[in-house]
Amino acid sequence: MNAKRKVQIEKIKSQIDDLKSELESLQSDEQESFDNIPENLQGGERYAASEQALDNFDNAISSLDDVISNLDDIIEN
Repeated sequence: MNAKRKVQIEKIKSQIDDLKSELESLQSDEQESFDNIPENLQGGERYAASEQALDNFDNAISSLDDVISNLDDIIEN
């Protein structure tokens, strides 16, 4: 792969890293809200929705980690 394409991939990788950081921040905020749901509401709809959102954040962040790893593999080869 030529240097120009590697630079472009590095730029994309950096953008993905930035997006991942934003998601992690939002996940942290959601986790804080989840942790502060009163005990008497922990079986409710809000609790379930927050729990699902946290699972989805985990999946999205993990997927971005995979993309970043794949981009690293492209750059290294």
